[in-house]
Amino acid sequence: MPQINQLSSISQVSGANQIPVYDQNNGDARKMSVSALLQYFQATFAAPTVATNLYVPGTGFNVTVPTPVSEQQWMILQPAGTLATGTITLPLNTGVPDGTQVLITSTQTITAFTLALNGASAIFGNVSTLTAGAAVCYRFYQATNSWYNIVNETAGFNAAIQTFLNSPSSANLRAAVTDETGTGSLVFANTPTLVTPILGTPTSGILSSCTGLPLTTGVTGALPVANGGTGASATVQALSGPGAVNITSVATAFTSTATGNALTLADGAQGQLKTIIYVAEAAGGDTGVLTPANLGSATTITFNAVGDSVTLQFAGTDWWVVGFRGAVVA
Repeated sequence: MPQINQLSSISQVSGANQIPVYDQNNGDARKMSVSALLQYFQATFAAPTVATNLYVPGTGFNVTVPTPVSEQQWMILQPAGTLATGTITLPLNTGVPDGTQVLITSTQTITAFTLALNGASAIFGNVSTLTAGAAVCYRFYQATNSWYNIVNETAGFNAAIQTFLNSPSSANLRAAVTDETGTGSLVFANTPTLVTPILGTPTSGILSSCTGLPLTTGVTGALPVANGGTGASATVQALSGPGAVNITSVATAFTSTATGNALTLADGAQGQLKTIIYVAEAAGGDTGVLTPANLGSATTITFNAVGDSVTLQFAGTDWWVVGFRGAVVA
């Protein structure tokens, strides 16, 4: 029988190839196929040792990875509920075999989660929060004396971004970004209802469908007639002697200085109202004569005595008298 070193060699192997084995039961050498050997390995191969430990910690816990450290260490954290804080202390760096893995699983959220290095130089892909059902796995590399995150998808992000990805809330998003405006919850609806918003000074907008506008307060300037106003501001012009009755005030208080003080009035806006009141005179017998640029069905309005007044409304191309007391329309 030839020795094994006397056999011809082959460069490729197939499942049908035969290899010699010593059969302990029969006490002699026999043959078996490569396929049969592969089936044996598949049926009996065992994974590297995995040490599993279950913990039921309370808030503020500090659990150290058990020693001696096996090649794979699985730590299951099963607290009764959400914990505010908790720490896992990694094994002492001088006693950790190269390539050691530590897998940590938590059944509940640990809001502020800490990994203590225990002599290692650094940890890459550190996490600051573990959410319920989350897991994180680290592998030790002796050459750099460091732990590396090998499964957590949030590794590489800062703590605020990691917290948001683990627990996406409006508050966590505000902490993760740096250029947001305002506070409160996010709005994604097409027709959101804003509660007591402060809008500042909008540059544009259409309020045609708005209701409950408090126009009795907070209004400055002249409100156009088309928007329900008079076209003039809610002020009173004080006019002494002859001159122009303005169209920017809702009323003019006229004080005469002589007989026949000449008053003028330019055209107004469509629908605008204007009231002129004779409030005082310098001497008895003074009068004032108003001649609007365009006065419907008349030319002048004369104020002969204190207390005379007239209310005009501009329509079309003319001012029209809609009410008067004592004044003479001619």
